[in-house]
Amino acid sequence: MSGNIELLNTTLAATRAADRAALIAYLPAGFPTVDGGIEAVKAVIAGGADIVEIGLPHSDPVLDGPVIQTADDIALRGGVRIADVMRTVREAHEATGVPILVMTYWNPIDRYGVERFTAELAEAGGAGCILPDLPVQESALWREHADKHGLATVFVVAPSSQDARLATITAAGSGFVYAASLMGVTGTRASVGAQAQDLVGRTRATTDLPVCVGLGVSNAAQAAEVAGFADGVIVGSAFVKAMLDAPDEAVGLAAVRSLAGELAEGVRKR
Repeated sequence: MSGNIELLNTTLAATRAADRAALIAYLPAGFPTVDGGIEAVKAVIAGGADIVEIGLPHSDPVLDGPVIQTADDIALRGGVRIADVMRTVREAHEATGVPILVMTYWNPIDRYGVERFTAELAEAGGAGCILPDLPVQESALWREHADKHGLATVFVVAPSSQDARLATITAAGSGFVYAASLMGVTGTRASVGAQAQDLVGRTRATTDLPVCVGLGVSNAAQAAEVAGFADGVIVGSAFVKAMLDAPDEAVGLAAVRSLAGELAEGVRKR
């Protein structure tokens, strides 16, 4: 069965044709529970998210700040497994028709088996993977299987990436390029900063792939700012924090749906 890279491509093409950025939401699988995590994904989509990244909880999340680390710890203590990640992708995609990617570090895939992981993700209706710690020069095996199964390979670029390095990374990627707005870990910030706009410009000079910005966006004004120069706005920690701060799951689901609505309005006001 083929994955949904084409759905991802057409979704990003449609938002570009509408002269706006895509809103891309991140939520970890298994948080606050597997069932609750699936409902949270449905809630952000109902609020206006165009694309969703499902985080595969990991015990050593080097790119993630304290908010997502806390959610990952809750999911891991709850016994979340890769099968639960696949179930989250499947049920969220079947319920909404929206492209769903998995964001994961390389070690869980390596242990699980690349062919097994890509085949199961495609079967679940996944659109691809974001792989923040997989060096592009070591990615041939992954890309071979991802291509075979119709999955996007999204690499992360950073403000420290030199232009030649950007060209190497974007040539190997597909779907879109994840531009980290700053050096550091995930989390909400008071401002996203000029580094992100410079990085988007330098990245676009190397590729026709959409360039989507993450790390730090938490409100409609920031979303509108980033949407002014990027093809997509990626929001994670703000959604997770809304769930963590809620007194119960129902309130949390309402909060993430409301936040998605505000952010969706923001990306349309660039």
